[in-house]
This record gives sequence, structure tokens and C-alpha cells, in this order.
Amino acid sequence: MAIISANKKSVRRGYSKTQFRYGMAYVAITFLVLLFLNIYCSGISQRLFYESKEASMVEKCQLASDEIATLEVLSPSTVAGIVSQMESLKITRLLVTDPSGITLYDSSGSAVGSYVLLPEIVQVLTQGTSAPEGYDVFSWFYHDGVMDSRAATPIISYGTLVGCVYMTEHDTSQGALIASLQSTVLRITLFLEIVVILFTLAFSNTFSRRLNRIMTSMRIIQEGNYSHKVNMDGNDELTILGNEFNDLTERLQTSEQKRSRFVSDASHELKTPLASIKLLTDSILQNDMDMDTVREFVGDIGNEAERLIRMTEKLLSLTKAEGAAPDGENEIIYMGPTIRRVARMLQPNAEGVGITFCLELEDDVPILILEDDLYQIVFNLMENGIKYNVPGGRLTVRPYREEDNAYLEISDTGVGIPEDAISHVFERFYRVDKARSRQTGGSGLGLSIVRTIVRRNRGEIQIQSALGKGTTFTVCFPAFDTEVDRT
Repeated sequence: MAIISANKKSVRRGYSKTQFRYGMAYVAITFLVLLFLNIYCSGISQRLFYESKEASMVEKCQLASDEIATLEVLSPSTVAGIVSQMESLKITRLLVTDPSGITLYDSSGSAVGSYVLLPEIVQVLTQGTSAPEGYDVFSWFYHDGVMDSRAATPIISYGTLVGCVYMTEHDTSQGALIASLQSTVLRITLFLEIVVILFTLAFSNTFSRRLNRIMTSMRIIQEGNYSHKVNMDGNDELTILGNEFNDLTERLQTSEQKRSRFVSDASHELKTPLASIKLLTDSILQNDMDMDTVREFVGDIGNEAERLIRMTEKLLSLTKAEGAAPDGENEIIYMGPTIRRVARMLQPNAEGVGITFCLELEDDVPILILEDDLYQIVFNLMENGIKYNVPGGRLTVRPYREEDNAYLEISDTGVGIPEDAISHVFERFYRVDKARSRQTGGSGLGLSIVRTIVRRNRGEIQIQSALGKGTTFTVCFPAFDTEVDRT
């Protein structure tokens, strides 16, 4: 019991580790997917804001550049005058420079008359008029919920570069909008991840409970309770597994019942000759007997020993018959040669009780079977026909064909079988007339062996009998149309 408990704990620990490992893997995968979607959504939102701000800033720069380009002379006073008329720009800072980078106008008033070497201005003045288009410059920075945008555009007058317009915009409203959007996406991501974790735990626990039912049932079956059934709800793979498990336990229970019955019957049958041998030997040892009586008792002991040998051989034959047929050893053969061989083997037994063989082999037909299996079928049925026939009776053996089936019919003119016993004659150790069976050496295993071998070779066996008229066994196999040697 300690070993079983240790095994149970080991199985639980192993299963818990597996469950945790797969659960964590699922959570990690979903986390990575959600993290990627979070980064992707944040990047897309910033890209949309960038494109919108770029279009807006460049448009304002171009508007200011076009207005300033209409001036005849660019000076601090003229530029200031025209800029004052552009009240709709709504920017943080505006700079206007000449071609050399000297500031002509600064909305903050701090850089007029000095060189301004901001990167955007330098890039625009360096390009000059070499590029017919696309020389507007825009840069964008987002930090701490603030969006800083910078744009620069050349001032072109009659195809000549006469200056540069530079604008900056410090936008907190759109920066706050980006921060709010990113925060919302992050909260949604965290919420979805929590939902995934809860769903994983719920699904894992449900799956674990259902699988534990099967594992618990397996342990119960291991302890020998083959009648136990596992009850699985639902309509999924675990339900199918549970149903298959129940089918398996039913087969195990049936096999165990057959095994127990077989052991019990075999023990009972073997006990009888052993008890007789023990009784006879005790009689010899405990009583003063003359040699004739001792020889008679020893002869009886020999007969009982032969019964034990025959019964043991039958049991071994039955065990072999219940095994799977060896692959690749079956062959297509006619039944006639095997019937003749069995008849020659049993001819002395038949002559001893005056039984006449009638072999009707004209309509012989080939079948696919192991030759030893066919020999054992024919031998047991013909031997049975001899044992339970009447003195001077007849035993007829006839193979024939009907459509796609091959038949082997063995009929005797014996004592017959009662109607209520016909359904039991193929059971192990069953004997209709135990007294007669004991006299003839019957063990009650021959017909059971025959049925097992017939079924193993895809055949069926039927019986017809009437008391005082005889018994007919009919074996049916699939027929095979092929050219084989009849000899």
C-alpha cells in the first residue's frame, strides 16, 4: 500500500508539473502576442499623429514662405510687417532668415540679426533650389506627454533662394491624447492578459479534474476492481477516452471472469484424476493385496495418468488456439487431403467400435488456413463423432461449396444431443453425458478448441442434433478460387 501511495503522489506531482508548464507556456505566448499588439498599436497611433502634424506644419511654413516671397526686399521691418498679418498660424515660434542664415524675424525677439544654425534651417539653405520638390524639412519629438514639431521651408523668389521660414510648435493637447491612447491600450492589454490567465486557470482546473477521474479509475482498475466505470460528461476527446476506457474495463472484466472460470473448471477437472490416483495409491499402501489386485490398481492409476496427460494436452491446445494466428503462415489448401490423413489416423479407433467412415470428397474446395489448424478441426470433430456414435454406426465427412463459402460437414449416427444442451457444447469442460465422457476419455475441451480455431480463421461453426438420430457439425469458411495441388 505504501508503494501504491508513493506512486499516486509521484503521478500527481508529475501531472502538476506538466499542467503548470503547459499553462505557463500558454500564458507566456498570449502575453507576447498582446505585448506585440500593444507596441504595434502605439507605433501606428504615433505614426498617424506624425503624418497629421507634418502635413499641418509644412502647410503653414509654405503659406508663410509664399507670403514673404512677395516682398521686394527682405528686411526685419518688411518681414515683421507681413508676418503680423498672418494671425491664423497659431504656432509657438517663427523664424525667418536670409540665404546666409542671419535671422530677419524671430517671434520671440531674441535672435534677430544673429546667425541661426538650427539643423532644419541648415538643411533647407544647403539644398537651395537644387531639388525641385521635397526640400521641406520636418522633425517631430514626443516626450512626457508633449509633442514638439519643427518645420522649415525655403523662400523662393523668381527661382532664387532668398531665405528660409522655420516654425516650432509645442503641442501639449495632442501629446496628452497620445499618452491617453497608449495608456488605454496598455490597460486593455493588461485586462486581456488577466482574462487569459483566469481562463487558463479555469480551463486547466476543469481539464485536470476530468483527467484525474480517468487516472483515479485507472488506479482502481490496477487494484483489481474491473467493474469500476468512469463517468465523463461532455462531448469531447476526454469523453471519447472515458468511453474507450469503460469498454476496455468491460473486456478486462469479461476476460477476468473467463480466466477465473477456466482456472476453477481446470482445477476441478484435474482434481478428479489426481484424487483417484491418490485413493488408489493409498489403497495399495494401506492394504495387503495380492499381485493381481495390485496390477489392477496400478492399471487404474495408469489410466488416470493418461487422462491427466490428455487433459493437459487439450488445455495447451486451447491456449495455443486462443492466441493470434501466425502472420504469413496460412496457405490455400484443399480440405480432402487433410480429411484422408485424419481418417487414416482414426481408422483403428473407428474399427474398434464398428464405425464406418463415409468420405464424400468429390466436391472438395480450397480455403485459406494453416494446415495444422484444419487438421485439428477435422481430428476433433471426427474423434467426437466416433466417441458419441453407436456401435456399427456411420460417420460421414463431406466438403462442398455454396456461392462464395466453403463448407465442411461432419455427421454421425450417434446418440445425439438434448436440445437444451446444444447451446453449451462449445463451453469449456461442458459434457452432455459425464459418465459416457469419462468412459471415452472426453475432457470437455475438444469442441471449445474447434470453435476457437474456426473463429480465428474467419469461419463459423453450427450444430444440428436430435436425440437417438445423430449430430451434424457444419463449418463454414470463405472459399478461394485458385489453382492448388490436390494431392
